[in-house]
Amino acid sequence: MSPKAPMVKLNNGLEMPVLGLGTWLSKEGEGIEAIKAAIDAGYRHIDTAYFYQNEKEVGEAIRAKIEEGVVSREDLFVTTKLWNTYHHPDHVEQAFQKSLENLNIEYIDLYLMHLPIGYKFVDWDPKNLMPYDADGKLQFSDVDYIDTWKAMEKLLKTGKVKSIGVSNFNSEQITRLLAECEIKPVTNQVECNPSLNQRKLTEFCKDLDITLTAYSPLGRPNYYEKDPDNMPKPALDDPKVIEIGKKYNKTSGQVILRYLVDVGTMPIPKSSNPERIRQNIDIFDFKLTEEEIKIMDGFNTGQRTVPFNLCTSHKYFPFNAEF
Repeated sequence: MSPKAPMVKLNNGLEMPVLGLGTWLSKEGEGIEAIKAAIDAGYRHIDTAYFYQNEKEVGEAIRAKIEEGVVSREDLFVTTKLWNTYHHPDHVEQAFQKSLENLNIEYIDLYLMHLPIGYKFVDWDPKNLMPYDADGKLQFSDVDYIDTWKAMEKLLKTGKVKSIGVSNFNSEQITRLLAECEIKPVTNQVECNPSLNQRKLTEFCKDLDITLTAYSPLGRPNYYEKDPDNMPKPALDDPKVIEIGKKYNKTSGQVILRYLVDVGTMPIPKSSNPERIRQNIDIFDFKLTEEEIKIMDGFNTGQRTVPFNLCTSHKYFPFNAEF
């Protein structure tokens, strides 16, 4: 029997699996096969985004598994995201509709604002998702994420989306959102791994009954190999992590994912390797001790693998705050 991730209750009463499959950089055939393998392995939570340009493949894989009778639509929790070029309230519904049509799965479980930062809207051509000017500088919009959020709140009334949330928001931005809006985000999806364990942000969100979803939970080992001077060293190959893994007969990746679950986050590891996909969800038959969690906490440096360096000049750049 394939393991299944336990469910976490969201602040709107709905439930979300505590672990999912990330799909950033999963393209075409590879992405379809990875999602099918994940569903076969017990995954019921799939995370994508309009920016990833793979929503059609995600939907195709999901529909294939529904047709095979492996799952029903109701068994699955599917997340996608509003891209930064569509922050203007007049664009939000159309952007959502494009994602829904791409996925073609009746409804979306969770729709996230990908960043608090808006980019200049050029047109609806996916080639213009990163609107650079003639000098190669990224062009921003000054749309307030509060106005974007209010437009997202209206989507809930359509019944085509069940929950809404945010991504890459800091604690100050969440506080401001809660003060000015009607509906609380169900989650804040942020980079979270041993190098950037987000313990303060996790606690802050927990106190507000907002979950924290962890992207890049294993760090980015392939990026580190290419650029070790500017990327945090992943904990995957560290002897201390390998040692903990030996105790439980688990890989270092499984130890890291278990750690992130134990400290209250919901990791969404990305993989297209079927064996790795199976390993990543097989973490619910052990739990780290307090001492082992302290060892894992020791890897925290606060260094990001996804720093959004092109956006540092924007007034809503989220990573200048402490957390």
